[in-house]
Parts: sequence; structure tokens; C-alpha cells
Amino acid sequence: MSTSAPRFAGVVPPTVTPLTEEGEVDVRSLERLVERLLGAGVDGIFALGSSGETVFLTDRQRDQALETVVKTVGGAVPVIAGCIEPTTRRVLDRAEASTRLGADALVATAPFYAIVGPHEIERHFRSIAAAAELPLLAYDIPVCVHTKLSTDLLTRLAAEGVLAGVKDSSGDDVAFRQLVLSIADQAPDSGFSLLTGHEVVVDAMMLAGASGSVPGLGNVDPAGYVRLHQASIGGDWEAARREQDRLTRLFRIVDAADPATSAGATRGVGAFKTALALLGVIATNAVSLPMRPLDADETARVRTQLELAGLL
Repeated sequence: MSTSAPRFAGVVPPTVTPLTEEGEVDVRSLERLVERLLGAGVDGIFALGSSGETVFLTDRQRDQALETVVKTVGGAVPVIAGCIEPTTRRVLDRAEASTRLGADALVATAPFYAIVGPHEIERHFRSIAAAAELPLLAYDIPVCVHTKLSTDLLTRLAAEGVLAGVKDSSGDDVAFRQLVLSIADQAPDSGFSLLTGHEVVVDAMMLAGASGSVPGLGNVDPAGYVRLHQASIGGDWEAARREQDRLTRLFRIVDAADPATSAGATRGVGAFKTALALLGVIATNAVSLPMRPLDADETARVRTQLELAGLL
């Protein structure tokens, strides 16, 4: 790990964006969700990420969601705002809005839809960092943008202070381990944040040297991820493994949706929202089109997993 403490560390859940049945941001439900996360002791909030349906929302809805999160957090923990757009200028528009609305840091992916190579990707991150007022974290999510951010690129941008960290949702744990070592060797004083989004192996990633986690399942059980993080930084790896095993079983809620009529975000975000509705945190399990909400039978399967995890 880097010798300088990373600014962004610990448990940083990527909040879902509760919606009304009409598809508008449900402000009161979002306030309750954020209050619950803070009450569980999380170390930060990641607004407008994949779990937050950011690419499905209009700019007006994004602004409303981020403003709600920032106001509810009230400075208690850092708020990291997703600026997930296909090209640089569009990211900068979101960066400007996020800064105005009070975010503490920004997250951007590599460009997508546009056909780019490594030189354009590096120019993309450098251009955002140069223009933005807030720290910038890279979001490594090749399943969505079809580009894996290289260890060399991330290390170079960390060493030069271009990037403040990475949210790794690549699922490539070998590459993440190599990145941890590369940062330690080449950018030990950068304070670079190494955040894993691989919620079912957080204990392993913490053992490898992660700074913290950005678990979508943390919307459902933030206290569990806080316990997991505390056990990890305390060196109680047996307790960490037990908590991770419980959370990994809970993650089976993403299998509740019928695969014949759903995939991807419907199964993940849909399950998280259904669980939160069952827990009484948000009013409905409504999701953005073209996703669909989980039906009664699927909701019953989510309920079973919540009961097995001790949450209901």
C-alpha cells in the first residue's frame, strides 16, 4: 500500500437512486437511504454510479439526486460524484455540475461508444483532471465501457497526481493485486485510493492492500460491510472471512430475477431496490426503463435471502 494515507478509504457504498412509480427521483426515500448508510458508519458515499442508474437519468434527475445526497450527508463523509459520460466534454459538464452541487470528488470512466485507444484514454483523464476543481478517481469497469485500464496508466497518473484513486469494478483481481504492488513501488507517497467494487471478495482485496470498498450490496447491508472493513484493518481475518461469507450469501439476491426476462442491471439494481423496499428504507422497487421491477415471486426470493442474512 502507499505510505501516504489515501484520502478516500473505507466503505463507500454506491447509492441506488430511489424512483417513484412515475420515474422521478424519490427524494424522501433517498434521504432515508443516506441516513441509514451514515448511521451504519460508512466512510463515504458514491452518488450516481452504476448502482445509482446514472446513465438512465436525465441531467435534471442527476442534479436532484446529487443535491439530495450532499445535503443529507451534510459534510459528515466525502461525497464522490459519478460523471459517467462517453466523451471528455460531456464528463466536464457533469464535473462542473457536481462541483456546483457540493461533491468532494469525481469519478469518470474511460470514454465509451466512441472508438478510442490508450492514447485517447490517457488524454481523457488528463484533460478532466486539468479542468476540474475536484480530485478525480478513475472507474475501471470494462464490462460497460469495453476498455480495461492498464496498471501502467493508473500508476503513471497516480505518480503525477492526475488521479486520486481508482474504483476497480473490473473483476480482474490479478490486475488489482498488481496495481497495489505497482503503486507501492512507484507512487508510494501519492495517497492513491485503491477501492474495490468486487463486493464478494472484499476481504481478499483488503488483504491484498485495498484502501476500501465500493459495494453495491452495501446499500442493503452497510453495517455488514463496515464490520468487514473494521475486521480487516484490525487484522482479524477470520472475523473478516465470516462476515464476507455472510455477505456473499446475501449477494444471492441478484439471482432472484428470472433470467429468461432480465439480465445485468435489472438483476443487480432491481434486487438491491427490492431488498431496500422490503426493509422499509425506500418506498418502491421502481427502476428505469428498459429495466423492470422484480415481481412478487422474485421479491419473495429476495425476502428469503434477507431472512437468512438476519436482516428481516
